[in-house]
Amino acid sequence: MGSRQELLEWVNGLLQTNYGKVEQLGTGAAYCQIMDSIYGDMRLERVKFNANQEYEYVENFKILHNAMAKHRVDKPIDPTRLIKCRFQDNFEFLQWLKRHWDAYSPGTEYDAVGRRNGKPGGPTDSARPMSSASSSSAGAYRARPAAAAARPRPAGVAHVAVRPGSRTTAGAAPQQQQQQALQDLTRQVAEAKVMIETAEKERDFYFTKLREIEVFIQQSEFVAGSELEGMAKHIQAILYSTEDGAVDEADGEQPGLQGEPYAEQAVGHMEQLHVDEEETF
Repeated sequence: MGSRQELLEWVNGLLQTNYGKVEQLGTGAAYCQIMDSIYGDMRLERVKFNANQEYEYVENFKILHNAMAKHRVDKPIDPTRLIKCRFQDNFEFLQWLKRHWDAYSPGTEYDAVGRRNGKPGGPTDSARPMSSASSSSAGAYRARPAAAAARPRPAGVAHVAVRPGSRTTAGAAPQQQQQQALQDLTRQVAEAKVMIETAEKERDFYFTKLREIEVFIQQSEFVAGSELEGMAKHIQAILYSTEDGAVDEADGEQPGLQGEPYAEQAVGHMEQLHVDEEETF
């Protein structure tokens, strides 16, 4: 199953929704519930099924990212591309998600409507809706001519047309521009938070591994002058080296520990180090 129509039929059948375009999945809500249909532990009450702003899409993808990290799903996702609701980005991700679902779905019946507490799970009016400010101003513009036509003019008062750019309309444009700028800044802040959180998790993950190696070597006892002792000191020299390659005197490289053979031996013995799988994400 790979065509857009087949994938949409699968999504709508699984989630009891009515998505008509792949682009509409860029809100992230459907992706969250598809993941819930596999693992059954998504906090769907936090998912914004009626999201229509990019910062709300970002929140949905944060929930999705946390769920994937929890279940060690090794699939990098780029929310900054998916939330643009472009076809190709969402189509590729949906194809991967279908393959993942085929491989890990428990095969039991899934109550999609019940899991989201009866919330509408389908698309909003548009995958890229205009802002609330724009839509309200557009509605006001459409209402104005009808109201003006229904209101009778006093006798002797001529109709005066308002020229574009006059004082009446000049103030509306800067206000709309400010609102749009505020929405763009809000979206950028939300995207930056996602990237910062991801970078912090990766930093903590690798720091934990390096610290575990350091503690293992410090607590291990090696025979003086043995090959393992030399290799341990070589690993310590790497751990304690700075950006310019300098190391503390106490942790410096020992005679006879330089060169590729020791590096290869260190790699060969890395399997003996204890790795706590709970640290991974």
